[in-house]
Amino acid sequence: MTSTHAFWLAGRQATGEDSFDVTSPWDGRLVGKVSVPTEAQVEEAVAAAHAVVDEFAATPAHVRAAALDHVSKRLAERTEEIAQLISAENGKPIKWARGEVGRAVSVFRFAAEEARRFNGGEAQRLDTDGGGVGRLALTRRFPKGVVLGIAPFNFPLNLCAHKVAPAIAVGAPIILKPAPATPLSGLILGELLAETELPTGSWSILPVANDKMPALVQDDRLPVISFTGSDKVGYAIMDSVPRKHCTLELGGNGAAVVLADFASEEDLDWAATRIATFSNYQGGQSCISVQRVIADAAVYDRLLPKVVAAVEAQVTGDPSDASTDVGPLVSEDAAKRVEAWVDEAVQAGAKLLAGGKRDGAAYAPTVLTEVPADTTLACEEVFGPVLTVQKVDGEEEAFAAVNSSKYGLQAGVFTHDLQTAFRAHRALEVGGVIVGDVPSYRADQMPYGGAKASGVGREGVRYAMDDYTYERVLVLTGLAL
Repeated sequence: MTSTHAFWLAGRQATGEDSFDVTSPWDGRLVGKVSVPTEAQVEEAVAAAHAVVDEFAATPAHVRAAALDHVSKRLAERTEEIAQLISAENGKPIKWARGEVGRAVSVFRFAAEEARRFNGGEAQRLDTDGGGVGRLALTRRFPKGVVLGIAPFNFPLNLCAHKVAPAIAVGAPIILKPAPATPLSGLILGELLAETELPTGSWSILPVANDKMPALVQDDRLPVISFTGSDKVGYAIMDSVPRKHCTLELGGNGAAVVLADFASEEDLDWAATRIATFSNYQGGQSCISVQRVIADAAVYDRLLPKVVAAVEAQVTGDPSDASTDVGPLVSEDAAKRVEAWVDEAVQAGAKLLAGGKRDGAAYAPTVLTEVPADTTLACEEVFGPVLTVQKVDGEEEAFAAVNSSKYGLQAGVFTHDLQTAFRAHRALEVGGVIVGDVPSYRADQMPYGGAKASGVGREGVRYAMDDYTYERVLVLTGLAL
């Protein structure tokens, strides 16, 4: 009989009155049962977090850094176990799950490093005007208060890490709400945090049902909300709490631009391989997966068959198999939605060159061309293993095609020309431009976030720490400067 996983309430394990099943999207087997906190238990967690705000903010940096170092070390020690759990509950191929654990190890390590050097303060002499003689301003950053972190299913460990680690680093209490489809990976962090000496109440991990979240979102004791997910839900949260600080990491339909100078066979082989890999990794369930290829007419005819061949070479199947590249989507409903969008595009005149078939929760890696601009697939984030390829004439038209989207998360530009790279950086309305590679590259220490409907604010450990804090100025008077 499968035991029920407890949640973490103010740093201790607890169980509620109800539970729900977590099942594998690959074969439907039961992965685990998770206890659901009662309303009283949620209130207890919020009250504990609110009560510890001042104490946690005053915690010495070495205490917070040691806790973060401990979690990083323990994640590394338990890599295989945790990767197997991610793969089971998410359907992610095991090789990508191992990579996700490795990234979470780095996130906590980066946070430990930043905790040690954060908030040393910036001194500013004020005697640049006569009225400031003898005065010095010291500016430091202080937590805004308790963080409500809402994490998605597609990176069930690492995106929880991106909520929790920066909060601990700055001394901000955090209540983490993992995704209902994949709560087990987030709960693992509770096991590791419980081994540290962080103050009681400084963290809770609560698998609250989505329909119970509005009360938490509205709670005035939680002044900071960090949400990763769809733009529809993210902006609904922001609209409901206009006076709160919201960091929103939302959708994208990442474009990979292949320009005329990227034209050798070696270049095009590289581009095709990277495009095929990163339109399908995580089953395409990444907000920076490649959804659109925008190819200059000078290379289009040679690039397209290479992309199709590379996509067809992706190994699909059991996510627990180390040779599998593409596993199932998170649910059969998700796969049916992808199927409907592709079918709509084909009926509207798009040409299907690969894939286009669903088997339960799995959807075959798919390539289309000539997709009408008004179809759902062209306008929205597909969040599945589907790729469209478009021909353009020149750099200006290529950049305009990237910017035609309502989203602006990241874009990849395959070029060797430094001037082109700088023009792309200036012209493309996105949060990140990756030159010589796909938009799917993310280093966890760099600022990460989008423009337009892709969200507001930035993650990346130091940048999230800035987001969770505000500047407070101390003016000293009568100094001999």
